[in-house]
Amino acid sequence: MIERLLRDRDGIWRQIIEERDLKQLTGQMLVSSALSLALYGAVLGASNGLLQAASSFVKLPLLFLATLVICLPTLYLFNLVFGAKLSVLQALTLIMVSITVTAVLTLAFAPISLFFLITAQSYSFFKLLNVAILILTALVGLRFLTAGMAAFNEHQLRVATQAKALPVPMVELPAAETATAPKENGAVLTAPAPAPVKRLSDVGARPAELPAGERPASMTLLYIWILLFGFVGTQLAWTLRPFFGSPGKPFQLFRTIGGTFYADVLNTIGKLLGG
Repeated sequence: MIERLLRDRDGIWRQIIEERDLKQLTGQMLVSSALSLALYGAVLGASNGLLQAASSFVKLPLLFLATLVICLPTLYLFNLVFGAKLSVLQALTLIMVSITVTAVLTLAFAPISLFFLITAQSYSFFKLLNVAILILTALVGLRFLTAGMAAFNEHQLRVATQAKALPVPMVELPAAETATAPKENGAVLTAPAPAPVKRLSDVGARPAELPAGERPASMTLLYIWILLFGFVGTQLAWTLRPFFGSPGKPFQLFRTIGGTFYADVLNTIGKLLGG
């Protein structure tokens, strides 16, 4: 499944567009992404013992899937507002492609993260390193989402244009009336009528226009949704913390809600730079 996702993107887009076996495809991606994120979560929590590793093993996949559940209705409603024909299952599958790519790439970074956990012995550096890894892999995964939506839009536009395109009829203009001219002696000179002229009909020559209900989804709305997805994900991650566990402190499943994710990252950068 993972190899096909990374190698045969066009085939995945066609399957989503044609709605072939999407439930099976989504289920496979759900298993792959949950397992990949769980393994990486265990590496994150290993910085503070087995209990934290077990906790992060569960919480990291929960973070991504809960963010999906919160943001999926918004993407679908954005799609309906603009008049596109993306179904709920198609929207879910597209987002799962993004999450699965993110999860697999994150797991690929696990050996690097584990290496610095063993050798660096710096909690602040280890936390920032893994935050950077998660942001990088999420950006790559979201790039797959935009590519999939662009493929869906292109297909919808092509199908609608073909359906609305009219044949180009040849319209025969009526023959001109016989031209007459009087002569000096009163006789009439009759000129032969010109041959019928054919030209393209103005209707057939114009390109077909898409009705309002068949327009492709707006990529601008998709980018707005991606920003929303990012804000929801970071805030939910802050709510579900700790994923790393502070050194020297006892294990905590959850911490009290306070502060923000961004303030904590800036504070950690300051501590690292300050030595």
